[in-house]
Amino acid sequence: MPGKGKHRRPRTNPITRGFVAAGTGGAAIAIPLIGATGAHAAAPAAPAAAHAAPASQTAKQAATAKTVKTYSVKAGDYLAKIAATQKVGGGWHKLYKDNREAVGDDPSLIHPGLKLTIGAKAKASSEGKAKATPKKQAPAKPAPAEPAPEAAPEADTTSANEPAAQSSGSGYTAPVDGATPTTAYRAAGGSWASGYHTGVDFAAASGTTVKAVGPGTVVSAGWSGSYGNEVVIKHDDGQYSQYAHLSSLAVSAGQTVAGGDQIGLSGSTGNSTGPHLHFEIRTGPSYGSDVDPLAYLREHGVSI
Repeated sequence: MPGKGKHRRPRTNPITRGFVAAGTGGAAIAIPLIGATGAHAAAPAAPAAAHAAPASQTAKQAATAKTVKTYSVKAGDYLAKIAATQKVGGGWHKLYKDNREAVGDDPSLIHPGLKLTIGAKAKASSEGKAKATPKKQAPAKPAPAEPAPEAAPEADTTSANEPAAQSSGSGYTAPVDGATPTTAYRAAGGSWASGYHTGVDFAAASGTTVKAVGPGTVVSAGWSGSYGNEVVIKHDDGQYSQYAHLSSLAVSAGQTVAGGDQIGLSGSTGNSTGPHLHFEIRTGPSYGSDVDPLAYLREHGVSI
């Protein structure tokens, strides 16, 4: 029994006290409630952010799809021409890199109906290849010093030997550097409609620079059936020169050229068994008016 005049203070239940503190301190309860509300609000915000990324990717893919074009090769087309008409940045070299899998190892071997990709999709694939290239080259860093000295002398030797033997002071030159005839003029055989070879063939790997043999005006430049991509030039002396089976053309009809100017790259287009340059001299622009091409060049001071 409690002592007289003394009162026991009843013990308060901790749970009740905590409740009272929370009840009497309105501000105290407001803070956790706001915090709790924020925590619950953040949960639905996360999925919204998660959905934003796929949406942006979809937008990028849509934009990419609009810039990608598929071009179908037509008769008379060559990579340089397609790159120019389709305004491909980087020219035919870029177009070839972007479509190497479709074209193959030889850029001259394109045919009507071949599908070429032009635009962002091709760029993306080429960038992927570019990123992969350094990985392969990284281990080979110690070795670059060795091939460099070897390549230099070869280039010097070639440049020193070729021009002296195949160009002249008359403004005329051989159609390719290091011109080596492989099939002679008037060689007989059933491979030719006339029964004989109407020009002379020069050994030339695909992509070799082909030059105008003398000054003149381009009469035609484009596809010519069994001759593939060809260029015909009327020279100042009234004779015509023809360059056939080219992989790409660097001139167009009506253009004036000088002896030694690049007119295209050698290849194996048309009716051809492999990369080479078929070269003719004619008295007219068309087939059937051929004369001895080597004799013509020698008359103009070119030694072959």
